[in-house]
Amino acid sequence: MSQNDSGSVGVSIRAVSKRYGRNLVLDDVSLDIQPGEFVSLLGPSGSGKTTLLGALGGFVMPSSGTVHIGDRDVTWMPPHKRDIGVVFQSYALFPHMSVGDNVAFPLRARRQPRSGWADKVKRALAMVELDGYQDRSIAQLSGGQRQRVALARAIVFEPRLILMDEPLSALDKQLRETMQIELRQLHKKLGATVIYVTHDQREALTMSDRIAILKDGRLVQVDAPRTLYDSPRDAFVASFIGDSTLLPVTRLDDHHVQLGSQRLACARAVPNEARLYLAVQTEKLLIDTGNQLDEAYNRLEARVREVVYQGDSLRLFLELGDGATVSLRQPGHHFGQQQIPPVGASLTVVLHSADTVVVSDLQKRTANAA
Repeated sequence: MSQNDSGSVGVSIRAVSKRYGRNLVLDDVSLDIQPGEFVSLLGPSGSGKTTLLGALGGFVMPSSGTVHIGDRDVTWMPPHKRDIGVVFQSYALFPHMSVGDNVAFPLRARRQPRSGWADKVKRALAMVELDGYQDRSIAQLSGGQRQRVALARAIVFEPRLILMDEPLSALDKQLRETMQIELRQLHKKLGATVIYVTHDQREALTMSDRIAILKDGRLVQVDAPRTLYDSPRDAFVASFIGDSTLLPVTRLDDHHVQLGSQRLACARAVPNEARLYLAVQTEKLLIDTGNQLDEAYNRLEARVREVVYQGDSLRLFLELGDGATVSLRQPGHHFGQQQIPPVGASLTVVLHSADTVVVSDLQKRTANAA
């Protein structure tokens, strides 16, 4: 993988494994990242995502496999020689230094000419919308401003690759969502390659060009956000991405499954596996209003078990005829106060065949991550 015109580089991870004693934390992980891509490493706690980021940054030495940044094999190269910017979860700012001195620290560490520091610091702070903050102390800054300082410090020396380890996790929900958009915009300005660790599915879907999902140290699926959401590879991905309920079903043929006594049509081919699940996403299950006359809709009879008001949406928990429980979520303005189905009410829900997604158990093989 080579450097592109914007100065970003590609990354190639080949068969990387990492053991701590008998504990296999990374298991034969291979992943190619193109120059200028924003790729998120997503997975539950203990999935290996932070260890993989550490192997990229030089903070973790793999037990086997190789890491290339651009055309260089950096597997055994120390962090300061990899020409990468890093934003840590804790920001790792120096409280005794001013904002400007914090941002200039990588320039000092790399022994760049002092004459150019002021311009580079000013440019980096302008990039994160902190013009004029050079002389402020870290203690004077809000959480969001500290996060921006950490970003400015990571980009001040114009690295070819930026690694981020859950940098928004300490922020409150509203600020975190604002910073997600700002990071997307910053990525476009920089044109840099970004590899971002998160356990927040919505954050990964919002920010990424592609998402690499890990489980138990292995890559499960690597895809663009929409592909990942609409076409999960297996039951784990379906349950981890978005808000889905998994219901056991039986395969009837390439495009039909049996759910209890109900035959359901599937627009996509049904996997030819013994154990299958219908992944019902909350926002794709709809109350039948009589307008969904298309034969492509599957209809299910249900009884309302619970109604939860969530401000911008209303969530209904439903019991199907065979006793299985699912939920649906619809915007709150769709319901007037008199239209909200009461607990115990019977109703019909519909699921379009294109949204009738059937997945198998967790795949044992590693995802194709090229």
